[in-house]
Amino acid sequence: MKADAKPRANLKIEIYRQSRLWHGYLSAFAFLALIFFAGTGLILNHPEWFSIRPDPHPVERTVTLTPAELAAAKSAPDPSRALTKVLAAKLKLRGAYQSGEILDDEAQVRLEGVTGSSDILVDLRTGTAEVTVARTDLVTTLNELHRGKNAGAVWKAVIDVSAGLVLALSLIGYVLFFSLRFRLRTSLILTAASLAVLFGVFWLFVP
Repeated sequence: MKADAKPRANLKIEIYRQSRLWHGYLSAFAFLALIFFAGTGLILNHPEWFSIRPDPHPVERTVTLTPAELAAAKSAPDPSRALTKVLAAKLKLRGAYQSGEILDDEAQVRLEGVTGSSDILVDLRTGTAEVTVARTDLVTTLNELHRGKNAGAVWKAVIDVSAGLVLALSLIGYVLFFSLRFRLRTSLILTAASLAVLFGVFWLFVP
């Protein structure tokens, strides 16, 4: 019995030691991510705290595509995307491709991103493109970063990694929390009470 108890005790000690070690390693990035997403979550949840206004001075430009550029874009499998690529080489556009359609002899393209948007109108007969580029304000940018909307694959990966690290940090923290044997009863009571409060708020107040 004593021989079996010793390896189990050593294993428990090692689990707690590794938990403390990894808790320290993960904290460096996870706490920064937690601060950012908690702060932007408050901003997102209380839009009345800030006045969000559209860009008062959007940039409006007119560009004429060459006959070769226009012909190549029109013959492409996706003319709207092809036109966007050509114009992006000539102008500083904001946003990523969201939608595009061809109506008669006119192409309409919409780009949306965290830092702003672009609206493109191209006359497919003359190659004249009218481009309007608008910037977003700081609050809108933070909201979009929090939600990951129109933020691109790399930022969405950052959100996934951040969520994974915070989750791992929380689970490791719970391991350490329950390692305090003299506070085990208190830990269990606090956990049960926290779950009860969250469930109660959802049950009673969430429409």
